[in-house]
Amino acid sequence: MEKSPALSRPAPHAAPRAVLFDAYGTLFDVYSVALVAEQLFAGQGERLAQLWRDKQIEYTRLVSMSGPKHYQPFWTLTRSALQWTAARLNLAWSTDAEERLMNQYRHLSAFPENREVLEALKRQGVPAGILSNGDPDMLAIAVRSAGLSDLIAPVLSVHTTRRFKTDPAAYQVGVDALGLPPKEILFVSSNGWDAIGATWFGYTTLWVNRAGAPLEALGTAPTVQGTSLRDVMSFFPA
Repeated sequence: MEKSPALSRPAPHAAPRAVLFDAYGTLFDVYSVALVAEQLFAGQGERLAQLWRDKQIEYTRLVSMSGPKHYQPFWTLTRSALQWTAARLNLAWSTDAEERLMNQYRHLSAFPENREVLEALKRQGVPAGILSNGDPDMLAIAVRSAGLSDLIAPVLSVHTTRRFKTDPAAYQVGVDALGLPPKEILFVSSNGWDAIGATWFGYTTLWVNRAGAPLEALGTAPTVQGTSLRDVMSFFPA
């Protein structure tokens, strides 16, 4: 596997004025549900977590491409994706299992470097918020559960647009909330497709490529590719 390209340090005058983080997969580990899934369905935990996530994202794209009348909130799509996954894996499904997994999704594990990076941004006076597909209630619970409420603001959901990322209307939410042009906002995502969509929109972007995945073959690259949220600080030299 090829190594990720070395981080490039932006020129000081080009430092963004604010940071927006994707939530699911970037701040919160969507695959941490595999632990509960494995307790419920031995030998199927990792497979369930992967299929669930893939179908969840597929559903967001389906409803976005089909127009506002087909919109469903992210929480609803997350549950539908879980039900599909259970059927796909032919699991001995129950309401109790469904509720345990959905509750776990509300309280996903946070990545260990989150607080370190958010505290560093706060010390430098850099606003650090979230821009996510998640519903407002989902995001509020996730942030509070991770103990990050004092470090993240604003917490922005695309829910009001009835569009999911990578629709430009979803990315516009961040611009409107912060009152800054896209290039002056660093958008951080561990999802390659999200980093590319945000780059197309005009954000300065960091793709946190934890899995060492290849770059999307679409002729576009994020501003910087890294492997950890700590790479955010390359944009803000002390």
